Amino acid sequence: MADVLDYLVVGAGPAGLQLGRQLGGAGRSYLVLERGSVPAAFFTRFPRHRTLISVNKKYTGWTDPELNLRVDWNSLLDDGPDPLVFTDYSAEMFPPAEAFLRYAADYAAKHELKIRYDTEVTRISRVDDVFTVTAADGETFSARRLIMATGVTKPYVPDVPGMELVDQYADYDTEPEQFINQRVLVLGKGNSAFETADSINAYAAVLHVAGPRPVKLAWRTHFVGHLRAYNAGVLDMYQLKLQHAVLDGDVREITKADDGYHVKFAFARANELLKEIRYDRVIAATGFRFDASMFDEDCRPEMTINNRFPAQTSSWESVNVAGLYFAGTITQVRDFKKSTSAFIHGYRYGVRALSKVLDERYHDTEWPNTVVASKTSEMVDAVIRRINRTSALYQQFGFLADVLVVDGDQARYYQEVPVGRFKDTPLGESANAFVITLDYGPDHDKIDPFDFTVTRASQDVANDSGEGHYLHPIVRHYQGGELVATHHVTENLENEWNRPVHVDALTAFFTKQL
Repeated sequence: MADVLDYLVVGAGPAGLQLGRQLGGAGRSYLVLERGSVPAAFFTRFPRHRTLISVNKKYTGWTDPELNLRVDWNSLLDDGPDPLVFTDYSAEMFPPAEAFLRYAADYAAKHELKIRYDTEVTRISRVDDVFTVTAADGETFSARRLIMATGVTKPYVPDVPGMELVDQYADYDTEPEQFINQRVLVLGKGNSAFETADSINAYAAVLHVAGPRPVKLAWRTHFVGHLRAYNAGVLDMYQLKLQHAVLDGDVREITKADDGYHVKFAFARANELLKEIRYDRVIAATGFRFDASMFDEDCRPEMTINNRFPAQTSSWESVNVAGLYFAGTITQVRDFKKSTSAFIHGYRYGVRALSKVLDERYHDTEWPNTVVASKTSEMVDAVIRRINRTSALYQQFGFLADVLVVDGDQARYYQEVPVGRFKDTPLGESANAFVITLDYGPDHDKIDPFDFTVTRASQDVANDSGEGHYLHPIVRHYQGGELVATHHVTENLENEWNRPVHVDALTAFFTKQL
């Protein structure tokens, strides 16, 4: 058996690469195991139609790399004077997947990441707090801590009779001409489903997209995993009476006959209790799930959310297996369909925070912080500078926070602390702790942003009542773990919170609280 490492990371996708960068930079002993022959091998197959919907805004007018990351959803974090950024690999707003493969390979090479390719993990066991990972060829690797960065690799198949008869998004033939003049049903209402539907929009005679829940639009909910405008062509066809439609309801049964598939629906918004519709093709795009089958029973992580994701603590550790951590899209369980942990532009910061958690727990390293004089003007200046520059709080809205702890004549400023972890650490017990986040207002996802009858908070008036719906800074004051006061910084169209209306109101808040 090889030497016992500090860390084994399974998966060299974006999260595994980011984690390798963090662990290597900290001087830890680690190894990343990758089933494929290249980094980010997921992108050799997905998305199936080869266009990323993660925004790649190259031209920003800014020269600050930190600000640029606010609109760059693909780059990994790369500290240093000459960071490797994805915008150098494509100028397209929605770039090709092949560009990310080139970027990932260069990122791994630049940082000399320790990756073992063509290594498929078939078994994970644990004895005496040491994890042993067995590969398909029989080779074993051991580490004190194991971090799964594999993503969601197995299709999530709803429990519907006949689902085994239909094509799956993960492996169906994407050639659109085969659907000419056919009646096609796509199951699912996420971006994979609408991506599939859009690809055959011009070819199918009749195209239905179906699911039990209503379509949610990302531009309304601010959750980028909901339907993006880029994939929404079928909605136009539906509402403009062009044969295609979106069906709301449960699929009760799928059968296959000589004339095609027969699908029984129980509609959610119609008087018909049950209706059977015939299709030539049915494609399931119902999502994916984490594969825990390689774990021995005594170290298998507890699962949650329809058995799709491993349940995790606020430190991204398994709730039932000590020393087992998670990184990447599977950490979305911590902010499910609210913030951005499911996506590169979110979990890149989550991985960086995870590395700090590991430093604290296993390497006697304090969470990085800076000392600020406890004068109100100094603290306000520190907060204003951060909220106008940080990409982490901007992208991981409501999930990551800066924490300003005031103790006597000095304060300590901690950056990018998971909000859920704040109360689980000594920071949460501080006599005076200010938790700073960027977030949307209450019920923001229930408001149509194009409804002119909905008034918006004035950008020129200090607004501390929280009725601002758009993204804005929020400062919460905790004493001994109890929330005692909240301040909402007035929203701004261009996300610049440095005018007197912002600074003066924040100064008054700190003065009153201290």
